[in-house]
Amino acid sequence: MNNPLLADWDTPYGLPPFDKVQPALFAPAFAQALPAHLAELDAIASSGETPDFDNTIAAFDRSGRLVSRLSLLFENLTSSETSPALQAVELELAPTLAGHRNAIYLHDKLFARIDVLHARRDALDLQPEQLRLLERIHLDFVRAGAKLPEAAKARYGQLMERMAELEARFAQNVLADEAAFALPLREKADFAGLPDYLVAAARNAAAQRGLPEGSHIITLSPSLAEPFLSFSSRRDLREALWRARVSRGAHPGEHDNRPIASELVSLRQEQARLHGYPSFAHYQLADRMAGTPDAVSALLEKVWEPAKAKAAVDREALTEMAKSLGEPVPIAAWDWRYLAEKVRQQRFSLDDAELKPYFRLENMIAAMFDCATRLFGIRFEERHSVPLHHPDARLWEVHDAAGKLIGLFIGDNFARPSKRSGAWMHVFRNQSGHGGGTLPIVINNNNFAKAQPTLLSFEDVRTLFHEFGHGLHGLLSLVNYERLSGTQVLQDFVELPSQLFEHWAQEEAVLQRFATHVTTGEPMPAALRERLKRARRFNQAWETVMYTGPALIDMALHSLPHGTQVDIAAFETEQQRILGIPEDIGQRHYLSHFQHLFGGPYYAAGYYVYMWAEVLDADGYDAFLEAGDPFHEETAKRLLRHVYSAGNTQDPTLAYRAFRGRDPRVEPMLAKRGLIAAPAH
Repeated sequence: MNNPLLADWDTPYGLPPFDKVQPALFAPAFAQALPAHLAELDAIASSGETPDFDNTIAAFDRSGRLVSRLSLLFENLTSSETSPALQAVELELAPTLAGHRNAIYLHDKLFARIDVLHARRDALDLQPEQLRLLERIHLDFVRAGAKLPEAAKARYGQLMERMAELEARFAQNVLADEAAFALPLREKADFAGLPDYLVAAARNAAAQRGLPEGSHIITLSPSLAEPFLSFSSRRDLREALWRARVSRGAHPGEHDNRPIASELVSLRQEQARLHGYPSFAHYQLADRMAGTPDAVSALLEKVWEPAKAKAAVDREALTEMAKSLGEPVPIAAWDWRYLAEKVRQQRFSLDDAELKPYFRLENMIAAMFDCATRLFGIRFEERHSVPLHHPDARLWEVHDAAGKLIGLFIGDNFARPSKRSGAWMHVFRNQSGHGGGTLPIVINNNNFAKAQPTLLSFEDVRTLFHEFGHGLHGLLSLVNYERLSGTQVLQDFVELPSQLFEHWAQEEAVLQRFATHVTTGEPMPAALRERLKRARRFNQAWETVMYTGPALIDMALHSLPHGTQVDIAAFETEQQRILGIPEDIGQRHYLSHFQHLFGGPYYAAGYYVYMWAEVLDADGYDAFLEAGDPFHEETAKRLLRHVYSAGNTQDPTLAYRAFRGRDPRVEPMLAKRGLIAAPAH
């Protein structure tokens, strides 16, 4: 009764009581919330009333409010602000929470009511959103094993619990390796080539880890590691950092992720077999826009060989640059970024150190808010003195054009040892029509290197806008049922709103207004903006190879049939040989730390989704270009109605067609990546 997680959250906006949250509170809170949720479901299942939409489907969507708020808080804290105590609770609860999900979706009496309604769905006279909810909930149950024979259900439940435990361990092991590594910069020579902003960020990273004043370290956070690989003229340090990045999760001992990944692959094969699919990839893709592994392969193959061929041309230029600098040839993977930066400076008179002073984090936050205002009519007002999960996190109220509060946005932008790497969006509360309407609480997490002031690379700016696109997808949701709200769409559609929003970060009008010099306040010169524009397609072949290689390996790994034993390291090496992944480029992700695949199930057999969505986003942005205005009012209204506010109320193929007026074309994506000539608009 004294557990604040179970009490009414009498806090501003109904936010979690962050100042009262302790790791030890979660297990007893879930111990009460989970049985209460099952009691709700039992009541629905045992109702004497004839099943109908409201007493079964809508009731199911309304159930489990306490479990939902606890789970979302727990998920956010374990990724954004964890601790050894919280990690121990995470491992303890992983099978329990998976078991609860099994108890829901393997509930025979509840599914029987849902199944009856699904069979009669065309005769129920439902509204389109109601029909979509019925179909999605029924499919959720089927894909979670509801139609399996009883003996298979028991085994299925065991699989889900074991996989949840393994996925939690995998993510914790990656974080442990990232938190344990630091490349110290001690001597003057260690700083060779580093711009001032990176030196300042390295000093702040050392302070965050409690090192003596004046210390400098480079961590594995991309906002530190990637610029170091681009600017450091110390080849030995670049190699040390690169090897540390690629070997995360691949060290023998308690944090070795290779046996975990191998077991997950085997369990997923068995999961697919129980469902009657030839592989886990077939099972996953059955509920995605792509549909089949062949469709994914067809897309990836459109770019793979052309990207490698273009990279071979780029390699020649980098090799010549290496020779001119007295660097060894042939070049290695820890040389590519460094030499590419030198070539970029030479070709376009452009370097990251020149650009960064124009991309102050505070200005870029204002830019993304302004773009959202111009497109969708919403406004952001920051609120202070509201307790959040970490002092770095900030809170904004989100209002519509009439001034109505429609959501809360939390920005948590800085890297720290207690936070997993990467960038992601999540929610503390989903939008829905329940109880007169629930206010969405959306959080964006980035891992920028904190400094005073914090300056971003242009890639960082794109990341900021990308995650905010996800954030808008959650904030602008306007649906009746939580299962259909916000980002709860098919996996290869969820990246459309985020990747599409990146385009506005590159718009001339946005740069003119918000890309101002951190010291002088002067806007970025037109000549520099033009050089930035011309340089956008430079090194795209490298980017494409880095991404597509892991996507192809993901599909190959998860297309293996049931019973195939996998040595993760050996499999990856063999796939690298088969695909011809260039050693001097490598991969964005290696299997031992590939959290998209093994930190959870959602992107497994699904890393391709970023490119699938890129076909949509490149083609979709062309709608604004064709209209002659990046903020074209009617196009923005269609985008809001059919994409950002619609959630999962419509099949995504139909939703895109309603926005664009036709199906997407692949050519804009190929042009965006520099693999074909860009069309004139």
